[in-house]
Order: sequence, then C-alpha cells, then structure tokens
Amino acid sequence: MVKQRNDFDVPTYPEWESEKNVMLSAFFWGYVLTQIPAGQLAEYFGPKRFLSAAILTCSLFSVLIPVLGGQFGYGGVILCRIVQGLTQGFIYPSIHHLISAWVPLANRANIASFVYAGGPLGTVMVMPVAGYFSSSRLGWPMAFYALGAVGLAWTVIWLVFGLDSPHHHKTITKEELRYIQDGAINDKKPEKLPTPWREMATSLPCWAILICHFGSLWGFWTMLTEIPTYMDKILHFDIKSNSTLSALPYLVYWILNLIMSPIADYLIVNKITSVGVSRKIFNSIGVFVPALALVGLVFVGAEERAWTVFLLVVAVGFNTAILCGFHVNHIDVAPRHAGTLMGITNALGNCAAILAPLAVDLFKSIGGYQESDKALWNIVFITAAVLFASTGLFYNLFASGKVQPWNDPRNSEDASPQEKQPINEKK
Repeated sequence: MVKQRNDFDVPTYPEWESEKNVMLSAFFWGYVLTQIPAGQLAEYFGPKRFLSAAILTCSLFSVLIPVLGGQFGYGGVILCRIVQGLTQGFIYPSIHHLISAWVPLANRANIASFVYAGGPLGTVMVMPVAGYFSSSRLGWPMAFYALGAVGLAWTVIWLVFGLDSPHHHKTITKEELRYIQDGAINDKKPEKLPTPWREMATSLPCWAILICHFGSLWGFWTMLTEIPTYMDKILHFDIKSNSTLSALPYLVYWILNLIMSPIADYLIVNKITSVGVSRKIFNSIGVFVPALALVGLVFVGAEERAWTVFLLVVAVGFNTAILCGFHVNHIDVAPRHAGTLMGITNALGNCAAILAPLAVDLFKSIGGYQESDKALWNIVFITAAVLFASTGLFYNLFASGKVQPWNDPRNSEDASPQEKQPINEKK
C-alpha cells in the first residue's frame, strides 16, 4: 500500500505484510485489560483526569510509532499499539460515566450517539489525510506526527474546559442543575456505591448488552480493519482512491447518526415507544441491515465495483443505529454504574476486535487462500453477518429499558420520573 521512500528509513507496509493482522489486533491486547478498572476509577475519582492522561499518552505514542518502527521494526509498532490500547481503555468507560452524570433521559440517545459517532467521523477525516501523506514527499510517518499533535491539542482544551459532573460547574444555574440531576441519576450529589458484581453477572439485560456488544464489534472491526485490504486486493483501487473510498462508509455512518438519534429520543419523550422498545428498534437496524449487506457482498463479483462500494457503505453506515441501541443501554439499566458496566462489556466485547483480524489469517491458513481470493472474503463477510444477526436476536429477546433494582439498593425510587414510565414489554 505504501511505497518505500529513500528519504525514510522506516520499514514500509509491504515489508510487514505477514505481520499486518497481528499489528492490527495488538491495540486490543492492551485495550481489553484496562476497561473494567477504568470504569471503577472513573466512578470513584472522576473521569476528567483519566481522559486527559489517556489521550495525552496515546498521542505521544502515536508520534513514537514511526520512530520505534524504524528502530525496532514491526515489534516497535506493536509495542506502541499495546500502550495506546492500555490508555484508550479508559476512554469509553469515562465517557459513559460523563454521559450518565450530564445527560437526562430525554436527550440520552441523541447526545450519547452524537458523542460516540465522533470516532467514525475521525476515521472519515484520517483516512484521506493518511493516504495523502503516504503518497506525498512527507511520507507516511507524517500522518502519525499530525495525529499526535491533534491529540495533544485536545488534551489542553479538555484540561481547561472539562468537568466531571454538573455539580462541579461554577456557573451553572440551580434550574439547570436540577433539570440535569432529575433526568440523569436523580441525586443532588453523586455518591460512591459498592459495585453490584454478582447482580450484574446474573442479569439477563446485562448479558444482552454484552453479547450484542461482542457481535457488533466483530462486524465493525472486521469492516474497519479489512475494507482497505479488500479494496486494494479485490477491487484494485490505488492508495488515494482506496483511502477516500474506505472513509466514505464512515461519513455515511456519521450522517445517518445525525438523523437517527433525534428520532430515537423523540419516540421515547413523546411516549410513542418505551425506552426498551426504542433501543431494540434501533439496535435491530444497526445489526440486521449490515448483516444483509455483508451477505449481499458474497453475491457481488469483484468487477462490480459500484455495487460493492454501495453495500460496504450500507453495512458500515447503518451500523450507526447501535449507538441508539445497546451502546447507550448501560445508562438505562444502571446509571450509577454505567462506567463500570461499559468497561465490562467493552472489555469482553473487544475480544472480538482481537479475534476478527486474526480470524482472517486463520481462514487464509486453513483454506490456503491469498488476500486476492474472493472466496476468502466471502467467508470473512458471512462470519461477520452471522455474528451481527445472532447476537442482535439475543439482544431483542433479553434486553431491557428499565433501571435495574440493583442500580441503587438503598432507594427503590431510584429511577427518574421519565424512567419510571411503564414500558410495553416484560423485560
């Protein structure tokens, strides 16, 4: 994908071809380890400091990737990716804790999905930039330097303006504070509660989130990590076209998020559906539509570029609906433990992100395939489609939109007035 340049001593992508999927999964070796501790630490000490340290460290190691890659080869890159994974493990649990503290139920799907859609939006911006640098005189290392600089700048901004909770805001009005607290965790001051580990482990709604998290991330990371290779080896796009077209599905992902998330909140606020029904509707869109699109790719020939790109855009783009589904459901069922619960499901769910790229290598080894063989990609896409659909079905059967009793055993009136509205389901 990237040609060797004489003005850089850093080994380029083709020299690491056999180690590519190991490097892609290395990030998650560290990522899954810190998820659960991150949720606990964010709840006990506040998420601001952990978000700051995570982005700062990750940005520094982004700058170091070309340096250590040139000095130690792909092992240096793997080391950097593991460290980045360890630090980024603090991000989602910390953000979930922030959302549970700051966002009332009436705005929960809209704001939470908007926040989490920032990741795919970053993909949209980074892929063309990386493609430009990789094919220019500046060389591919400049992409890592630029991204590291952006992360460092964000850290400064967050340290200046970020706050752990509304209670820490010096200029917030009493009316604003009351509105947020009544709709978020229904408490004047957040209190530290023991984590109900046993109750979480035996809760079907929690298992529904976890199972769906795993299946969705298998599909998402299969598409994110393998689409550029598919476009290169099967569709034969050059690097500039590849980077732009690889980003297109994530642009659609972000645009559809802006459309779907307000609808999800509208259905709940106007009592058209319950919280649980709304989560299941949008989660179904987010997993079943991508599953169908991936199956469609199996029947589209390599020469049919337009149809292939269209189906990839559909598969990735409609996956955005999960941000209004299971992805925000942690806050519905356990607002006081949302950070920890997100840490648990994100840790175990991201085992799929470790396994998905390695599964491609396994399929190649067992079947004797090359990356230029369409049959290999048919297996990859069918596997992702089956996991999307089966885990989505499990979620629809067992998920809930109700605050669970173990969320705060001290107070049976734990749920906010909006959350206490009857829901049209057993779960």
